[in-house]
Amino acid sequence: MIKLQVIGNLGKDALVNNVNGKTVINFNVAHTERYKDAQGNQKDRTTWVDCSYWTDRTAVAPYLKKGTQVYVEGTPDVRSYTTADGRNGASLTLRIVSVQLLGAKPSGTGSNDAAGNPADQNTGNSYNPSAASAGGNDEAAVDDLPF
Repeated sequence: MIKLQVIGNLGKDALVNNVNGKTVINFNVAHTERYKDAQGNQKDRTTWVDCSYWTDRTAVAPYLKKGTQVYVEGTPDVRSYTTADGRNGASLTLRIVSVQLLGAKPSGTGSNDAAGNPADQNTGNSYNPSAASAGGNDEAAVDDLPF
């Protein structure tokens, strides 16, 4: 089995569809990698991954909004195609096994969560060393990692 792991941002809101009586959540993830070319110029390369999450657990779908950072893993499927102008192309589709929300959309969007509260920048678990050190020994608290 080949397993692919991707961390990136959603390019558009997820869509929930029913195919032959089964539920699928479709979305795409963009991963941008920075590198230097032969001349030393910094370049960006963005890879788009189309994702299909076949599941009855659709409660995550409302949180899969454009710009949200996610971690996904699954098995890859490469599909080749011919464009209208005759060029050959390929697309990478990932059949999702696991999805985790890593962050929310940028706070400037004015979005709210389901309870009507402003969306937090980080929706996942976070470690705050200043809060952990409130009890005393600062050096011990910084060395105490949450994982």
